[in-house]
Amino acid sequence: MHQREIHNIVILTGAGISAESGLATFRGPDGLWEGHPVEDVATPEAFARDPALVQSFYDARRARLKEVEPNPAHRALARLEAEWPGKLLLVTQNVDDLHERGGATGVLHMHGQLTSAWCLACDNRIPWHEDLSGDPPCPVCGASGGLRPDIVWFGEMPYQMERIDAALREADLFVSIGTSGAVYPAAGFVQTARYYSAQTLEMNLEPSLGSVYFHEARTGPAGLLVPAWVDEMLDAA
Repeated sequence: MHQREIHNIVILTGAGISAESGLATFRGPDGLWEGHPVEDVATPEAFARDPALVQSFYDARRARLKEVEPNPAHRALARLEAEWPGKLLLVTQNVDDLHERGGATGVLHMHGQLTSAWCLACDNRIPWHEDLSGDPPCPVCGASGGLRPDIVWFGEMPYQMERIDAALREADLFVSIGTSGAVYPAAGFVQTARYYSAQTLEMNLEPSLGSVYFHEARTGPAGLLVPAWVDEMLDAA
């Protein structure tokens, strides 16, 4: 990768980085997520129509987190976050906690987190690691039936978009890892970064739908590509 003066880095990660840990990607080749049409488990309308189905679906995803571990790509990004001398913002589309368990401390979860519950009664977000089925009371306000997964569903606005946009405007380098390039607004980040003169790099198992927008694309497993790239960046810093 051509090295110019790089101080500010924005990294976007998607389902591909966690697939190597054993978590299913968000949407499989058959259009289903863990056997369910996405529209049945990932929209506000689905939750209103069948809250029991939606809660049980995310309970299963939350339980699955306890069975998987961070992989070398998660740990390498945590090392870069800790050792990079400039600014670094790690943004993920993933709702798992593998970045944090790999050692990262400042992860921005633009699509929410499985390990968080959102109380619709008091609008608080609460760390949560157990089931939400059965309508447990909110630990803050005591309301029953008000907790939902703190997940950004289709039709809802991703979190902290203003902060992400500000970071992309200042970025010298934008890196996308394990993303499909199909889900907006994240799929447009590379164009924003390029507009503001950042270098852009994609690392993916195969070229994404947005590969044409990147200055450089590296294909292969994230567990191999990302640690090698982190070594490269820290050696050059």
